[in-house]
Amino acid sequence: MSAERQLFEQIDRSLLQDDRPSRFLESVSEEPVFRKPPFVWLYRMKGTGQSPSHHPEGSVWNHTMLVTDCAAQRKTQSKNPRAFMWAALLHDIGKPLVTKVRRGKITSYDHDKAGAGLAREFLSEFTQDGRFLTEVEALVRWHMQILFVVNRLPFAAIDEMKRQADLREVALLGLCDRLGRTGADVKTEEDHIRIFLERCGAGG
Repeated sequence: MSAERQLFEQIDRSLLQDDRPSRFLESVSEEPVFRKPPFVWLYRMKGTGQSPSHHPEGSVWNHTMLVTDCAAQRKTQSKNPRAFMWAALLHDIGKPLVTKVRRGKITSYDHDKAGAGLAREFLSEFTQDGRFLTEVEALVRWHMQILFVVNRLPFAAIDEMKRQADLREVALLGLCDRLGRTGADVKTEEDHIRIFLERCGAGG
């Protein structure tokens, strides 16, 4: 078994079994295999900054660890915990590709679109389970819609999202994404999820 395959299987087990997968992920994130494809796409999150006003926790990696732990606490609410947990880990995998400083501000426009294909490419190194790949890709692609729909931004694409993804899975991942940052308010974020579901025609 290759080192890459072994690490993938270890991460897979941690995502499904551990209450805080971040502990294992942090422990392996400086190993040589983590700096080689495809894991290097995760490693690059460590050096990718974020807007301090939106992400006081720091790098994309720091945020992703918080999101992954949050998802681990809620995975029993998912219809497909494995796809949900991998989507949590990979939801911002596109940020290192698109993050730029514009007018003194750190931005990551379209990281959801960039990340969807990259997440599928990452996982395709280890599995050909088409349904699994499609579910993870869809969750990564649409995880920003909570923000867009709640704030009535022009990037909202409710009908297309509903054709490609399960709304409640998107909502669950979106909740973890919103809570995976320093100082997040649980009630506020849960209210946003309810608004998202209502505007998408899915109820509370």
